[in-house]
Amino acid sequence: MAQTLGEDLVQDDSSSLGSDSELNGPSPYRQADRYGFIGGSSAEPGPGRPPADLIRQREMKWVDMTSHWGKTMSRRYKKVKMQCRKGIPSALRARCWPLLCGARVCQQNSPGTYQELADAPGDPQWMETISRDLHRQFPLHEMFVSPQGHGQQGLLQVLKAYTLFRPEQGYCQAQGPVAAVLLMHLPPEEAFWCLVQICELYLPGYYGPHMEAVRLDAEVFAALLRRLLPRVHRHLQRAGAGPLLYLPEWFLCLFTRALPFPTVLRVWDAFLSEGAKVLFRVGLTLMRLALGTAEQRRACPGLLETLGALRAIPPSRLQEEGFMAQVHSVALSERDLQREIRVQLAQLPRSSAGPPPQPRARLPGARAIFEAQQLAGARGGAKPEVPRIVVEPPEEESRPPRRKPQTRGKTFHGLLTRARGPSVEAAPRAHRSSASFLDTRF
Repeated sequence: MAQTLGEDLVQDDSSSLGSDSELNGPSPYRQADRYGFIGGSSAEPGPGRPPADLIRQREMKWVDMTSHWGKTMSRRYKKVKMQCRKGIPSALRARCWPLLCGARVCQQNSPGTYQELADAPGDPQWMETISRDLHRQFPLHEMFVSPQGHGQQGLLQVLKAYTLFRPEQGYCQAQGPVAAVLLMHLPPEEAFWCLVQICELYLPGYYGPHMEAVRLDAEVFAALLRRLLPRVHRHLQRAGAGPLLYLPEWFLCLFTRALPFPTVLRVWDAFLSEGAKVLFRVGLTLMRLALGTAEQRRACPGLLETLGALRAIPPSRLQEEGFMAQVHSVALSERDLQREIRVQLAQLPRSSAGPPPQPRARLPGARAIFEAQQLAGARGGAKPEVPRIVVEPPEEESRPPRRKPQTRGKTFHGLLTRARGPSVEAAPRAHRSSASFLDTRF
């Protein structure tokens, strides 16, 4: 299964440049857009893009939140989630992404680790595979055009470092576009730690040799389709389009090959904040856009037509603002997702070799990662406790407890006026002077 998925990703070389462009670079008349893609169509703000003053307001909000990140995540995470749904400003993604996924803490706790991995010689088996895949990662981006440029060389170092950091997992072709997007925004060391967090906390079991989590999530996605989009699910069954034919490319590459790049960045903002449920919401939205109407399904009678429709959604329907509004409106909560995962995990077929695979539990987003890191820091005692000087007052003399008068059913006025029998003059009450108060208090 893992070899089949990997071969599909390797064979998909439709996005690579020709040999002339790879060797000689882009033509001089082709300019890069605001995201760095040569000849791209994102040079100007697209329809529905927020105005400049609103973007500036969001930038100031993010600067304020990231300046006090611990307090923000502890007390105002709902605000962080809502701001991520609106989209992190492009100028601040390099600051926000490592904080959201916890890569900043990992880098601080392991100083020098990435440099040691980058300087160490890599496994020849993985180095050969990685080198063959470098030119496939965004060949139309100005960072990755030249084989000797800093983009491809940085990508080589990041992917090699991960194979040395987790030799039992090695390298998966789908890690290439994920690491490339990170390198577009971050230095290599921060990109490496973000890749580690994505592979181990957000999507554990996705990039390993068996990809057991991908197979499980394929069954979960099919079950969600059956519940939320039953007509689309029946059409996919009739056409023989199982989830493993389209879902790995979506989820493993985090939709980098399925959506316009501005929309990809918005998906990543929400994904790093809320976790894997965002991927399911995006997948369900794509299904509805591609096969949601009866006319669309009639136009796709077979397998090839159905898979082609999933790749041929009009770009106008994938623009960031409108598309993300549909994504966040999908009725899928974290509780619903976890319940379906448990159901599908219990239904996995048992093999003769042993029990079904048990993928590692993943953390549902930035808040869970923050709390886990805070707990780990408290247990590890990273910061020594500063002794505090406590001044205690001297002990007071023991006094008998005061007894509350029984006034139930009576009034204070009645206690004074309803005296039966001859009145008895009460003994004069001792009055504490200031001197005696000071003597007993101090």
